[in-house]
Amino acid sequence: MSTAAKVTLATSIVATVGIISFVHYKQKNDQMVMREGVLRDMERQDKKAQNLMELNRQKAMTKALLQQREQEEQHLKHESS
Repeated sequence: MSTAAKVTLATSIVATVGIISFVHYKQKNDQMVMREGVLRDMERQDKKAQNLMELNRQKAMTKALLQQREQEEQHLKHESS
């Protein structure tokens, strides 16, 4: 086998191993990035659910406060009459 053939074979092997290694690394990296995206989405959904619960709690408190004020106003009107 000539030196040129050996160099060509070695170059081909190195290039093939390099390409396969890069593709493998890229796939693992892409999987990790996608998994992180899923985790971020889950965190966003949890935060949204917490925000909705807090909003509903605030609405209930506001409604109770308005009813209390209305009752106090009616009570004051009856006392002043």
